[in-house]
Amino acid sequence: MNSDKITKGVLLLSSFIILLVAGGMIYSLVQGSVPAFKNFGFKFIYSNIWNPTDGKENYGALPFIAGTIVTSIAALLISLPLSFSASLFLGEYYRGTKMAKVLGTMVDLLAGIPSIVYGLWGFYVLRPVLISFGLPNQGFGVFTASLILAIMIIPYATSLSNEIISMVPNELKEAAYSLGATKSEVIFNVVVPTARSGIIAGYILSFGRALGETMAVTMLIGNANIIPNSFFSTGNTMASVIANQFGEAEGLKLSSLIAIGLLLFLITGIINAIGKFIIKKMS
Repeated sequence: MNSDKITKGVLLLSSFIILLVAGGMIYSLVQGSVPAFKNFGFKFIYSNIWNPTDGKENYGALPFIAGTIVTSIAALLISLPLSFSASLFLGEYYRGTKMAKVLGTMVDLLAGIPSIVYGLWGFYVLRPVLISFGLPNQGFGVFTASLILAIMIIPYATSLSNEIISMVPNELKEAAYSLGATKSEVIFNVVVPTARSGIIAGYILSFGRALGETMAVTMLIGNANIIPNSFFSTGNTMASVIANQFGEAEGLKLSSLIAIGLLLFLITGIINAIGKFIIKKMS
């Protein structure tokens, strides 16, 4: 009985610490953002001006919100067919084979590679290749950043989807086979619908990772404080502008960067909430 009380107390304390840390993060972000919102109001969210000149300081988050959403959605759309196909390959078509085990291990390894490594690869390998195909802006821009983000989240989404697909009960598939269903019919009429909510959850988590990605995007997007006017334009994301300018920022500029961090926190939270709602409705 004493051990149960100790275990319950430890779990309660752990939960309280997590809530305390989360609350502390929110408090510090809100407190640091107050000067920016006092000066610019909610115009800060939809203003596209970023002027750090002394005496003419004016900051707006819209270019970075736009860059973040465009690159993340583009990365998800590029990665979705590739990661979904790979997860079906590993989880169903070649499930249990040596090839699936080797490829599954490689996917897991790729999912754990630090983003800076992807950024270096994108800078020294992907960018020159794109330049050779005539990509403007010296190979920097939204397209390049989206492509490296897609490459980053493909193994992550594949690994998550593969695990979910592998958890579909064999009894369901065997029942379908006993009724004369083909492999493709079993996969798309039994496996995918059964694993649907889990697969969607995996892609939402992948989208969340793309939203907050910093170094790889910073190295490739071009770091221009403008709203991208095309898919091949340079731009900036919320995470990349913080990474680039936080170290030297002070005063109102520092507060504006913290406010961008708060907005990124809120956007990520809203997307996760929407994802949970969708999963609940579809499960």
